[in-house]
This record gives sequence, C-alpha cells and structure tokens, in this order.
Amino acid sequence: MYVASLSLTDYRSYAEVEFTLEPGPTAFVGPNGQGKTNLVEALGYLATHSSHRVATDAPLVRHGAQRAVIRSVVVKDDRRALIELEINPGRANRARVNRSPVPRPREALGLLRTVLFAPEDLALVKGDPSERRRFLDELLAARAPRLAGVRADYERVLKQRNALLRTVAASGGGRRRSARRQNDEAAFAAAGAGDVLATLEIWDAHLVRHGAELTAARLDLVNALRPMAAKAYATLAPSSGLADLEYRSSTDEGKLSTDMPPLGISREDIAERLRAGLAEVRRAELERGVTLIGPHRDDLLLQLGELPARGYASHGESWSFALALRLAAYDLLRSDGGDPVLILDDVFAELDVQRRRRLTEIVAPAEQVLITAAAAGDVPPELAGARFDVTEGAATRVR
Repeated sequence: MYVASLSLTDYRSYAEVEFTLEPGPTAFVGPNGQGKTNLVEALGYLATHSSHRVATDAPLVRHGAQRAVIRSVVVKDDRRALIELEINPGRANRARVNRSPVPRPREALGLLRTVLFAPEDLALVKGDPSERRRFLDELLAARAPRLAGVRADYERVLKQRNALLRTVAASGGGRRRSARRQNDEAAFAAAGAGDVLATLEIWDAHLVRHGAELTAARLDLVNALRPMAAKAYATLAPSSGLADLEYRSSTDEGKLSTDMPPLGISREDIAERLRAGLAEVRRAELERGVTLIGPHRDDLLLQLGELPARGYASHGESWSFALALRLAAYDLLRSDGGDPVLILDDVFAELDVQRRRRLTEIVAPAEQVLITAAAAGDVPPELAGARFDVTEGAATRVR
C-alpha cells in the first residue's frame, strides 16, 4: 500500500496544496512552523479519523474557512482508490470513495492504513490511560473497520447512561440522601427513583453488550501485540529490561487481564463480569452521576521488567517503549497482509544515535515511508529518497 497523491483544501495552514508521491521514502523538510506536520497529520486523519495532535476537529480547519477537505489516491495491490474526507466542525463529517458518497465516514476506514510515529507518542507511556485506550481502538479499527462502529455504539450508550446518572445525582434531596445512607436500592425506589432505575437497567444491557464486544476485541489485540512489542523493544533498547503488555480491566479489580491464557475468557464471560460489576457500583454511580466501570475506564499496563514503565522508565526507555508499540502495530498490520504507510513525524531529532540507527534499519524496507524533519541532515542517509521543501504553506519538490 502507498499514497500516490495528497490534496488539501483549507486544512490547517493550507488554503490549497496538491502533490504526487511514490513508493519508498519521502522527506518533507523545512523550519518548524511551516506546515510539515500538517501534511502527514492529514494522512493520519484520513486513515483514523482523528488527529495525533488535537482532540477536536476545529483546529484542523484553516482560520476563516467553514470546512476542510482531504483527498488522497491510495494504491493497494495495483488498485487505486480516491478517498475524500470533508471535515465539518460541529457537524457530521462526510466521506466519498471514488467520488461516491458513503453513508457514514467510518465506512471509508481501512482503505488507507498508516502507522504514525510522533513526539506525542511519549504520552503512550507517560500519559493518561485514555492515550493507551485510543492506541488500541485505532489499531482495532485499522484491522477491522466494523469495530469503529462498536466503539461508537459504546460511546453513544455511555453518553446516554451518564446523562441519566447526572440527572439522578443532581435531583437528590433529603429523602434520596436518606435512601443512600440506607445502602439499599429498594430505598431509592421508595424515594421516587423507581422509573430511573428501570431506565438505567435498559442502558445497562446496551452497555454490557457493546462493552463486552469492545473489551474482547482489545484483549485479543493485546495478546497479539505482546510478543511483537517485546521483540521491537529488545531491538531498540537491548540493554534494558523485558517489555510486556497487560490489559487491565475496571471490573473485578483488574483480574480480567492478559495474564489469562489466550482465548481463556469468552465474550459471554466478559459480559457477565461487566454486568456484575455494574450491580456492585450502582449506588456509587447514582451518587456521583457517572459510569464507574467499563472499557472507557480500562488501561493498557506497560511493564519493564518488574516495574510499570509509567513513573519508573527513563526518558530514553519511555521513548523506546513508545516506538516499540508503534512498531508492533506496524508488524501486526503487515501480518494481516500488505505494508501500511509509515509516517515518521520529527522522530529522528528526538533519538540518540543508537536508537536512530536501529529504527532506520527496521523501517527502511517499508513500502512507503513519509518523514518530516527540520533539517535535511536529520534524515538518515538510508532513507534518502524524494524530498519536498516546505515553507510558508507550500510544498515544493526538490529535483
């Protein structure tokens, strides 16, 4: 797989830009703040429908414009597909494939698969669990686009359930506070919350169904990633400890994890654990107005030897672990068939000589590698190929 062309309209700093690409390495070189990362961010957004730099779509649209459009021709197995994504902050995005609209943008997921390395990846190790959950879910959607729908369904149910819980928490009075002190769900019904509890049970069923499917998919994914991440980390940092991954669930005090034998727990088992967990925290949820357990509260534990990487790993070890996760994702997508497009966004400037050399050896054979760098000297000679100079909103091919 490779990207044959990229066209942007009103995306970030670009009113209009268009250029063609070939397989092999391509470098976008220019001073910071000139728009290099905007180009590769657009391809990452086209592949995942999210940015590695911001959480919302509004910053992606050029100031003064109403929308942004990303267009790219992607070639896979000699077949070409034109993918177009219209970004509409505050409204639904729209997508077209080969100029035909698709009912939902997520139906275009999987046509372009990328693995993007960036300085922001350090948050995979040092950041909040939400960063690691996002890593897993984006990789799930790249491998099986239908799982993007499962995640969207889960998030929709979670939003509705939280709204109901907030209503209960906000409407508490003397009788309901008394009912809470009695620690008895029947007392809530006596205090006038019977209808709320019945509605909550309906949302519980939806949450359990979608949550169990998402959790089961994440567990399978982590089991597949574990050996690949360990191998990648050993290559990047051979003198450090053994890297390992473990999925930690918010149910059963984290007992639902990758410590279990592969396929040792079924989706039905996961659903039952989640159902039982919701029953256990029901009173606390009604008091606090928020859903306390489920895949939105799970985490991917990164382990170095006997210690968690977060809080114990050095800066170099954290960088190596973050890179190992991306390399594991790359290997996993390759094992599914076809190289994803590799994007290295200002990564080499962050690495010491040894890690730079090892990363170069790993990525050099890829079908297509897109690199951003502030100076041409930051691009390893082994990745010398096509080059674009990026200045003041223009990308110019260097002949």
